Amino acid sequence: MKWTAGLYLTGVLVSGFGSTAMWLASGIWVKSLTGSDSLAALTVFALWAPALVGPLLGTVADRVRRRPLMVWSNAAMAALLPVLLWVDRADRVWLLFAVLVLYGIQGTVHDAAEVALAASALDRRFLGDFNGLRTTVNEGVKLVAPLVAAGLFARYGAGPVALLDAVTFALAAGVFALMRVREERPVRPASAHWLRDTGEGLRAIGSSPVLRPLVLAGSFTMLLAGVNGAAIYTVVDEGLGHSPAYAGVLYAAQGAGSVVTGLAAGPVLRRVPGRSAAVAGLALFAVAAGVRAVPYDGVALVASVLIGVGLPLVLIAVMTAVQREVPADAVGRAAGTAHTLVFVPNAIALALGAGLVVLVELRVLLPLLAVAGLAGAGVLAARGAPGRVGAQVGGGGEGGGRLRHQKERGGRERKER
Repeated sequence: MKWTAGLYLTGVLVSGFGSTAMWLASGIWVKSLTGSDSLAALTVFALWAPALVGPLLGTVADRVRRRPLMVWSNAAMAALLPVLLWVDRADRVWLLFAVLVLYGIQGTVHDAAEVALAASALDRRFLGDFNGLRTTVNEGVKLVAPLVAAGLFARYGAGPVALLDAVTFALAAGVFALMRVREERPVRPASAHWLRDTGEGLRAIGSSPVLRPLVLAGSFTMLLAGVNGAAIYTVVDEGLGHSPAYAGVLYAAQGAGSVVTGLAAGPVLRRVPGRSAAVAGLALFAVAAGVRAVPYDGVALVASVLIGVGLPLVLIAVMTAVQREVPADAVGRAAGTAHTLVFVPNAIALALGAGLVVLVELRVLLPLLAVAGLAGAGVLAARGAPGRVGAQVGGGGEGGGRLRHQKERGGRERKER
């Protein structure tokens, strides 16, 4: 068990390092070749666009064995990325965008497969620990990879960054291939239909008294986070009087907070209800975002750390609940659907927030955001706390709620010992 989890996290670390470096380099790459800020910004959209069809891509993870899917999808990206060496002129930028869309597709499928495989391969009591450590690894990588990417790009250009990413994909494929996980080939019912199967993830979330409010809370949290993210440069410039580069300091502080939450999430989710953890995370984020309106460096840094603590706590609670509440053969679809429902509002809010920071003063916008976040946390808390995400299945926690709900849906109860 520990060996499997260790290999999981090693694969996440390796591939995350390359992906973060490539994410940073792609925008700089387009900007340097075309001189266009709008085209550079579209690189982020290209990476995010596949999340719009997350439920469909999540279905792929439920149709095949998950470990081979993770291995071969990483290997395919390792083989694809070297073609970006050809992108050395403005008229070839289209190829970079095409690869970035495929990159986003692979990431969405891989994430769904990873969540589903973890749900079946790891002890359910420690899924919160695993998801927390995964967050710690991802956020820790973000503190280092951008510096490496920026250095490589400045010294050698974009090509070496693409090759570095290809190498990390190849290494991740090798690491995932080493995992010894027993998987049965998914059995597709004779009456199966692709679109109907895709909708199973949404039905699983919408019909669950545990998942529905948690996923909605995650969507609302990331909507507010998008507005907060869009305001970061206004905070740095108008609020603190620094150059735009100071945003990197605030992001580093936020990353440090996320690392702390990742380490603490497992023990927290074993001791408090998952919904309570989400309430606390949303409330903490809201207060910290509002405090950013205070124009002092120390306050801004502390607020960034607290935002880093609060946001991941909501997301970890959501994903752990998906892994525990959804039947094993539908976790991929549910994870892909949850990914879409939670993260697409963030992308939309980033665009809307860019307009809001122009129309609304910072000292008004951020306190309003805080009020909205606290109101959302209050609504979630008032809905009741059905149990613990980390509790053992079959008891009075959220696992027990899942079994009771499956009875109501027609005898889909699964007894777990």
